[in-house]
This record gives sequence, C-alpha cells and structure tokens, in this order.
Amino acid sequence: MTIQAMIFDMDGTLVSTEYLKACSYARAINELLLPQGDFDESEVIEAYKDLVCLSRQEVSLALLRRFKLEGLAQARMPELGVSTLWESLAQARLKYYYQMLADPQVLFSHTWPHNLALLAFARQAGCRVGLATMSVRLQVVQILAILELTGVFDVIASREDVEKPQPDLEIYLLVNKKLETAPENCLVIEDSISGVPATLAARMLCIAVTTPMTHSFIHAGKILDERWIVDDPAQLIGVVQQMMDEAGRP
Repeated sequence: MTIQAMIFDMDGTLVSTEYLKACSYARAINELLLPQGDFDESEVIEAYKDLVCLSRQEVSLALLRRFKLEGLAQARMPELGVSTLWESLAQARLKYYYQMLADPQVLFSHTWPHNLALLAFARQAGCRVGLATMSVRLQVVQILAILELTGVFDVIASREDVEKPQPDLEIYLLVNKKLETAPENCLVIEDSISGVPATLAARMLCIAVTTPMTHSFIHAGKILDERWIVDDPAQLIGVVQQMMDEAGRP
C-alpha cells in the first residue's frame, strides 16, 4: 500500500472559511440589531464555535434564539424575500460572506499556509491531488484564482457534483475515482467532524488538521487515531511523512 494521491478539503483546510462564516453571521446580526446600537460581534464568533458542524438552518436558528432576535428577523422576512425565520439571518449574512471571499486581502490573510505547503509537498512527492468541497463551483473557481491555485488540482468536485453532502462519502469516492487510485492509496486532509468519518467510511487514509473552530470537535469525537490529528501546523508535513513511511512511499 502506498499513498499515490491526496485529497484536500477547501473550507477550513486551505482557507479559514469557518472563521469568515462566523464573522458574516456576526455582521448580519449587527445589521438586524441596528439602529438599536452596536453589538459585540466577538460574542457571535465565540457562539459559532459550538455550531460549526451544523447546517445553515440549525446555525441560524440557534443564533437567533441565543441572542433573542426572532422578532427582528421576522420583521425582515418580507424585505429579504424569505418565507422562514432562519432564512432571514442566513440570507442577510450572505452578502458579507461573499464580500469577504471576493476580497484578495481578506482571503490571503485567512489561508492556512501549512496546508498550502502540504499541497506543494504532495505535488513534489509525485502524488495526484484532488479538491473535494461542498462550496459551489463558482466560489471554488473564484477562491482558487485569487490564491493563484488555478490548475494545481488534477480533479475538483464541488457541491453541484454530488447528491448528498458530508458526512456522506459520495464526494470523496467521486474524486478518488477520477484520480484513478484505490481508496486505500489515497490520503485525505480534513478539518471537520463531518469530513473525517466520511473519508474513513470510504476506506481512505485521513489526517485531520484542527483549527480553533474545530479543535474540540475533532478530539472529542475520537474517530481518528491521535497520531493522525495535527494541532501544531509546524508538524503537519512530518506527520504526513510518517504516514507515508508506514504506508510505503509511492
């Protein structure tokens, strides 16, 4: 068994999008509260850490309830053109999120250099590389262009390419098939509690690189050997080399 291919997630792995998502919810909540006064957005960002693995609907409802914003959100429904309470917050935050994703300065300042370095290492090691993300393709193309990663990946799969989101393993199986490698010869770099079990269910190797948003979930889940959980970015390539040594270099 050798590692012949690596699959990278994008959200939270290449780019710290979970933090950007938290900021977008915070700014949207501040917008809902205006003109009542400024709101401490750090409270929302902290609250989001407990919700990072949930759907947009679950996150929106939880934040609306936590900060007692149901009435204000309901009043914005006609203006935002939505029919359910949770969509008021979810819709309001999108403009902020898209603005951040389109800003090269913001995007570059929220990349994870250790994962980008690993991407370069994978190419140098002769591995084929794929990107598996539940972001929409338009966003993926935009982010890769800003980060000057266009053409770096041999295979890219986005939300439009699959019927079932994570934790279903569909997207990993799709990328793996297109990379033309056996699942057991494929290493996935993940950061989420939903992505890790999906890779294991697909019989692939996995290394979880934690972030401040996902650290507690990854460790508490106990779904991965602690050897393959990386908290210190400086150790990432060393951990990957250790796994390659154990699997047999390509």
